[in-house]
Amino acid sequence: MDLAAPPSQLPDSLRLRHHLHVGGEWTAPAATDLIDVENPSTGELVGQVPAGTPADVDRAVAAARAAFPDWSAATPAERSAHLHRLHTALTARADDLAHTIAVELGSPLKLATRVQVGLPLTVLRDHVALAARAPVEESIGNSLVVREPIGVVGAITPWNYPLHQVMAKLAPALAAGCTVVLKPSELTPLTAYLLFDAVTEAGLPPGVLNLVPGTGPVVGEALAGHPDVDLVSFTGSTATGARIMRLAADRIARVALELGGKSANVILPDADLATAVKVGVGNALLNSGQTCTAWTRMLVHNDRYDEALHLIATAVAGYRLGDPFDPATRLGPLVSAAQAERVRGHIDRALADGARLVVGGPEAPVPARGHFVAPTVFADVHPDSALAQEEVFGPVLAVIPFADTDEAVAIANNSKYGLAGAVWSADTDAALAVARRLRTGAVDINGAPFNPLAPFGGYKQSGLGRELGVHGLAEFCELKAIQR
Repeated sequence: MDLAAPPSQLPDSLRLRHHLHVGGEWTAPAATDLIDVENPSTGELVGQVPAGTPADVDRAVAAARAAFPDWSAATPAERSAHLHRLHTALTARADDLAHTIAVELGSPLKLATRVQVGLPLTVLRDHVALAARAPVEESIGNSLVVREPIGVVGAITPWNYPLHQVMAKLAPALAAGCTVVLKPSELTPLTAYLLFDAVTEAGLPPGVLNLVPGTGPVVGEALAGHPDVDLVSFTGSTATGARIMRLAADRIARVALELGGKSANVILPDADLATAVKVGVGNALLNSGQTCTAWTRMLVHNDRYDEALHLIATAVAGYRLGDPFDPATRLGPLVSAAQAERVRGHIDRALADGARLVVGGPEAPVPARGHFVAPTVFADVHPDSALAQEEVFGPVLAVIPFADTDEAVAIANNSKYGLAGAVWSADTDAALAVARRLRTGAVDINGAPFNPLAPFGGYKQSGLGRELGVHGLAEFCELKAIQR
């Protein structure tokens, strides 16, 4: 079969990867079925990986279970040294990783380099230090309270950040002393193969990390329901998260879920409007809007609403769609034809619901090839409408007016989600007061930078548990009380 991506874009070693990584070795899968990997910028086939089976999951989980006693008993210094070697091996592959993500996801190369690869390398570096710390112990009366690794982790990760979402699970799980079976998204699995090349080079003990690619209904469900998986860590849609909870509930297994979002960007009337709009548009369109934390609802005071709409239209005009390898490109395609069609459906429904189109829309020009959707902005969006309530996961921004701070908070909290958000004001104390009222797991004030050591996760249907930093590490631990 002819594979289309030129070697300058995709490493030749990734073109045909027909093996699993189980027990420290590249090994043949139980079946011969393959999953095609597409370049969403062109629609061309660029690679193939195995379609894993429940039998493959059984083997991988058994390898992780066998490796757990020694890995969990390793000293903090030993586990930290292994993670350091992995960081070195991954860093050496940074360019290949960025190019691979640009090909299989369509992320512009600049974004792929700085965020898609740079952030997970930072997360792994942070966990080199976290792993080296002595285990936290606490004395309460006559009890010694200790943390112990939970066991075997089934990590099921999405396509939109194919290295970062993996690293946000693997790094803390390994640092805590757990072993892992990873199922990456079938849409962007090639990045995981580069990761496991680094795992091999770093010399992690056999079975500590295992890779089984495949689909969610087959490999994902086999992992979620496996009797020897102690924790299922999943990032993806809320509907799939609910399915995983049901599978895990049958055996009373722990789950950690990072799910959907519909985050509000609250711009108070005294804010630096030009900056708030510029940063807000950039956040909403990050990764072509395929970001769970995207601020997809921009809330603007009535007095500055028309001015904001003009600034938004100007900002969006600067986002050029195109080839991820063209330095002028700021927005790549959506990941698949199905995803592009879903986003177009949201746009059509918003028009039918009476939202006012500001820029973009179904008639806006896009490249002839690939799964592109033009960045689209709607004004006068009703807070209860589908566009204000449903996660679009594409380059679509809803702008909603408000009369006062109480109404802004009520609109922001009018969501089944609660993952992220933002507040802008010249008065930082006032912004902090609003941030405290938002029912969401993270809030940025005046464009404050992302902190990869802070806990990441959501309220309500945005998930259960937290990732990153010491709080994320704690998700992979059990508490034990020893009475003396």
